[in-house]
Amino acid sequence: MGVAVSIQQVTKTFGNLKALDGVCLEIAEGEFFGLLGPNGAGKTTLISCLAGLVRPDTGRLKVMDFDVQGDYREARRLLGIVPQELVFDPFFTVRETLRIQSGYFGIRQNDDWIDEILDNLDLTAKADTNMRRLSGGMKRRVLVAQALVHKPPVIVLDEPTAGVDVELRQGLWQFVRRLNNEGHTVILTTHYLEEAETLCARVAMLKLGCVVALDSTRNLLDRYSGHTLSLRLANGDDLPLSIRQQASLIGGYLNFHLASYDEVEPLLAAVRQSGGVIQDIRMSEADLEDVFIDVMRGRDGARERAGS
Repeated sequence: MGVAVSIQQVTKTFGNLKALDGVCLEIAEGEFFGLLGPNGAGKTTLISCLAGLVRPDTGRLKVMDFDVQGDYREARRLLGIVPQELVFDPFFTVRETLRIQSGYFGIRQNDDWIDEILDNLDLTAKADTNMRRLSGGMKRRVLVAQALVHKPPVIVLDEPTAGVDVELRQGLWQFVRRLNNEGHTVILTTHYLEEAETLCARVAMLKLGCVVALDSTRNLLDRYSGHTLSLRLANGDDLPLSIRQQASLIGGYLNFHLASYDEVEPLLAAVRQSGGVIQDIRMSEADLEDVFIDVMRGRDGARERAGS
C-alpha cells in the first residue's frame, strides 16, 4: 500500500505564534484518518499547507508523491477539500456551481456524476436553486459536493458536519464510507469525537502545533483511558476517604477509572469490607472523548506514550 499524504517536519509561524511545530505524518492510500485537536491546535493551518494555500516555513508535503509546492497543479488535482468556512458564489444555482467546479479541473460532460453526488447528499430537489437561497446546512452540503466533483483520490473534510442536521450526517457518512471502500483516502477533522471514533481507523491529535498522539483508534482507547466502574451505593458517604478519593461522583454514581479488569474485584471487595451496600453497578469502556481529554491534559506524557 502506497503513501497518499506525506508531511515531513512542517513548521509555520504567524508573527509570534508557532502554528505548526515540526509536524510529521504519513497517511496510507485508502486510509480513513482522523486529525483531531482543540481550537488553535494547527489543524486548519496544516490543511491549508496541504492545499497549497499557505506556504510552510520549513518541511515538505506531498500528495500521492507529488510535492505540494514543486508540483502544485498535480497535487491540487488529487485533492478534494471541504473547508470550514461557508464560501460560495451567490450568482449560480447548485448545478451550475458544480459544473463550474468541474471545469476548474478540465472535466466536461460530468452531469452523471453530479447527479449521483446530488442524490447522495440529498440535494436533487435544490439542484436549480440559487446558492444564496439555501440554508446554512444546504450550503455545507454543496461544499462537500464541490470537493467530490472531480473524483479526487484524497478527500479532506474539515469539520464537514458542523451545524448540519442528523439526517445529513448519516447520509454524508454513508456516501463517504462508500468512497473510502472504493479506495479513496479520507482525512477528517471534527469536534464530534464520536464520529472520529466510529469512522477513523487511525488518529493523530494535535496540540500547540505538535502531534501529541498518533496511533490506531483501538490502541489509543486501550492505552490511555482503560475502563470505568460506576457504583450506586445506599451509603456512599460512609465509605472511607481512601476509597471515595479514587472516584468522581456524577449523577449519584461513584465512577472509578481503572486501567484493567483485574482492578474490578479488589475494588468491589474493598467497598464491601468497608460496609458499602451496592444498589447498582455498571461497567463501561473509555471512548475517544476520554482519550482526547487525557491527552490534552499532559503534552509531554502523551508524546512519550505516543512514541512508545
